[in-house]
Amino acid sequence: MDAPEGDHDVTTTDQRPGSGFRTWLLEGANEDRYSRHPGPMVKQTEEAHQRSWWKVMCLTGVDYFSTLGYQPGIAAVAAGVLSPMATLVLVALTLFGALPVYRRVARESPHGGGSLAMFTHVLPRWTGKLFILVLLGFAATDFVITMTLSAADGAAHIVENPLVPHWLTGHSVLITLVLLALLAAIFLKGFAEAISTAVVLVGAYLALNVVVAVVGLWHVFTASGLVVDWTHALTAQHGSIFAMVGVSLLVFPKLALGLSGFETGVAVMPQIKGEPGEPEDDPQARIAGARKLLTTAALIMSGFLIVTSFITVVLIPAKEFQSGGSANGRALAYLAHHYLGDGFGTVYDISTIAILWFAGASAMAGLLNLVPRYLPRYGMAPEWARTTRPLVLVFAVIAFGITWYFDADVDAQGGAYATGVLVLITSAAVAVTLSAARKREVGKMIGFGIVSAVFVYTTILNIFEKPEGVQLASLFILAIIVVSFISRARRAFELRAIEVDFDDKAAWLIDKIASSGTIRIVTHDLEGVEDREPGEYRQKEAEQRLESHIPAQAPILFLEVIVRDASEFSTDLHVRAVELDCYKILSVEAAAIPNSIAAILLAIRDRTGLNPHVYFEWTEGNPITNLLKFLFVGEGEVAPVTREILRRAVPDPHQRPHVHVDS
Repeated sequence: MDAPEGDHDVTTTDQRPGSGFRTWLLEGANEDRYSRHPGPMVKQTEEAHQRSWWKVMCLTGVDYFSTLGYQPGIAAVAAGVLSPMATLVLVALTLFGALPVYRRVARESPHGGGSLAMFTHVLPRWTGKLFILVLLGFAATDFVITMTLSAADGAAHIVENPLVPHWLTGHSVLITLVLLALLAAIFLKGFAEAISTAVVLVGAYLALNVVVAVVGLWHVFTASGLVVDWTHALTAQHGSIFAMVGVSLLVFPKLALGLSGFETGVAVMPQIKGEPGEPEDDPQARIAGARKLLTTAALIMSGFLIVTSFITVVLIPAKEFQSGGSANGRALAYLAHHYLGDGFGTVYDISTIAILWFAGASAMAGLLNLVPRYLPRYGMAPEWARTTRPLVLVFAVIAFGITWYFDADVDAQGGAYATGVLVLITSAAVAVTLSAARKREVGKMIGFGIVSAVFVYTTILNIFEKPEGVQLASLFILAIIVVSFISRARRAFELRAIEVDFDDKAAWLIDKIASSGTIRIVTHDLEGVEDREPGEYRQKEAEQRLESHIPAQAPILFLEVIVRDASEFSTDLHVRAVELDCYKILSVEAAAIPNSIAAILLAIRDRTGLNPHVYFEWTEGNPITNLLKFLFVGEGEVAPVTREILRRAVPDPHQRPHVHVDS
């Protein structure tokens, strides 16, 4: 049967009178969905809005391909003349490391949960929840820095365009803040992410980059001495090929921005159209489409990275890559203006600004879907976290602060961005390694283990080189954990039952005892089904009939709640009947005892039309300790907590089940 009428969150906005602004701000707070935004972390996608895999690839591409706007410049700053060789290392790890990892993630997480969802099935209870919260901190770092870095790079393309008024020079921070504010305003108004828009933006941007790449290669190989000068510089600075390879491996972590699209690639899987009628738990067509998406995007990006890293370092003077230089954060735009004229360069700038802005929009949509997907499920989100507009304001303020802190500097934010990207990819590599180990796939386990080791090394090296990334992620993690546990404590007195149903025997027992005119339920503590002994029920019945004055001939039902995983917050309650000698028992597995008892009592009330009587014993021990046990173990002082949950769920005392506690 459906969840009881009283099974609702009493803190929802429809129960509070508020201003028009408050109503607008909290619009959608009671909708049973993670987000309105069909972004990377959407809960589900209507079939009518699904598209072919190559179109969905463009949705990934606004994040992945847009890194071409700043990646070649960052690579040149990090590796100098070794930029092409270091990029080859990045490409090798992309194609032979990250790509196989995420192709497996796509197969094992076909609903867009990615590596975070995989870990929810691997790590137990509170350990898993805390680990997911930590990963959420790094994911938030990734998405927020995507917004701020993309906006900062868009501002650089605006300021450096020769057709833009000179008075804008030196105002990159202000322009970045305006772009971020515009992004937030669009989402506050109501942003419907359109894959068709992404297709147009990505198609135009890649086409323009093909032109720049071809022209750049033509100038490299037709101008006398450029390649020779570059090779001489390589030899002069690094001596032998072995030294070059060694230095390339050392600087490679600084280039990790080029790996940014993989987590988004699996996150957008719900957008991919599958075959009609394929099972939702094993959508093979969607999985195949996602794997094509990942492979095609990786191949396209790898080709562009190799070519652009080569032409930019050969054609652009080194000083122009440095902070304040004309190629800083916009190396390909520099080439577009220099070799194809300001007209084509301006078109290129507009295309780059558009795709960078849309990358920020994709990141914002990802955040708006990511936070509600996990935190409310764990009871670790405040009330307003279910709504879009308050989250948009929070993320906008955070983005403003990060832009101010980094002074809208693309290079300065590269380390923080790389940290978020690398931690997520490392977690994915570890997740698929554990998956292969569980399935006894020894060869794959060793292969993924090696990839995991490489990414662990890369992540650690990046953290030492750019500690601001992990510092920023730590702030996100700390904020998420603090807010999560405060929210969990505030929401502790919700019913927390998604649905309550009874098996046939349990329903029959409830109906039978209801025919007597009074339903009496005695709660009984039980660690596990193996602990059931008839003598315990005999003793418990005798004590309750004596202490609570239950008539000797009045029938009773025992109710047992077995806590399997107290770290879960909301669960379905499947109540089944057990008979042991002459004793009738209702048994259920749940995340918390008092919340489950309250929900079951209300379900019985709604089924029979009678307010049941429930009988408890007082719990021994320190009340503070019992409260903490309730919050984190799901047990503790059951009787008063059950009564408080019922009081909050059912305002009318005459409609509320009766709670009795013996002396």
